[in-house]
Amino acid sequence: MAVTAAMVKELRQATDAPMMDCKKALTENDGDMTKATEWLRERGVAKSAKKADRVAAEGSIGMKISADFKKATLVEVNSETDFVAQNDEFKALVSMTAGQIFDTSSDTVDALRASQMSGAEFSATFDQAVSKIGEKIDLRRISNVNANDNTIVNGYVHSNTRIGVVVCIECDSADTAAALAPMAKNVAMHASAMKPTTLSYKDLDATFVAEETKGRIEAIKTENEERARLKKPLINVPDYISMCQLTDEVMTAAEDKIKATLKEQGKPEKIWDKIVSGQVARYIADNTTLDKEVALLDQNYVLDDKFTVAQAVEAAGKTAGGTATVSAFIRIEVGEGLEKKVDNFAEEVAAQMGN
Repeated sequence: MAVTAAMVKELRQATDAPMMDCKKALTENDGDMTKATEWLRERGVAKSAKKADRVAAEGSIGMKISADFKKATLVEVNSETDFVAQNDEFKALVSMTAGQIFDTSSDTVDALRASQMSGAEFSATFDQAVSKIGEKIDLRRISNVNANDNTIVNGYVHSNTRIGVVVCIECDSADTAAALAPMAKNVAMHASAMKPTTLSYKDLDATFVAEETKGRIEAIKTENEERARLKKPLINVPDYISMCQLTDEVMTAAEDKIKATLKEQGKPEKIWDKIVSGQVARYIADNTTLDKEVALLDQNYVLDDKFTVAQAVEAAGKTAGGTATVSAFIRIEVGEGLEKKVDNFAEEVAAQMGN
């Protein structure tokens, strides 16, 4: 069959593939538009395969939240360059992917690629979009969260689309949960900025805490040396770094030491209770620096740092007439754990000239 300009134009509009590729696809497939489309799709996949040695460490986070705040989806889609990540076609691909995950509840990349969209496997639609973009694109991570009647789920994607967080708040009733959707988003925004890696100090591995203790205390001592040189106030040097180390015995000893100091200072015993409670609180703050760095519930809430996140959520629950606590969160950031390839331009040019 003779390939006409109109046929080439139709195929190009349908696939957004280069003109000459469309003409070749139609020629190779005797003008059959369906086969030509598949030929182009396969060619796009082959082009992507040739890029397999490159590292896709840029990209965007896609998110979709149900209108009733009972379901949330997060996905990380990686590209090779930030330039492509800011491209409208790439953004549309991320949005489409998040929507497909949400609709199909796909929980792995393989399940997503095998899911159906418009009568075909999603992989075909995704790979066709990738071929148009012309750069290696990876589907890296997928997360789905479903909430029960007494739980609310909400999330936040930072303006640069590189960080996405979903937060679940569990309440004592459906009515309280419904009122906590804005709070869940606020906590997600907090987690975006403060980078917690675990929910609570209770989740920290004891070996990890033990290994971290000496180094973190020494770091504070080193910082104090610099502060002393600059004549700045010194930081209290802690004995510990996490609440999981503050056993009843440790706290009893700390309180006894505070009382002994008050006695040496000649403070009347009738005012000890007020002083002791404040100094015990300060002791806990000084000796839980690891928790405040990595545990979401134990971090100072960025919107009101007089409270921890746990306290702020609890207060929001009381305001809504019930109880509330963060039961889970997911935070993903583009490129976490990936080593981005840095090309040496001079070496690349020299290598090409050598070839």
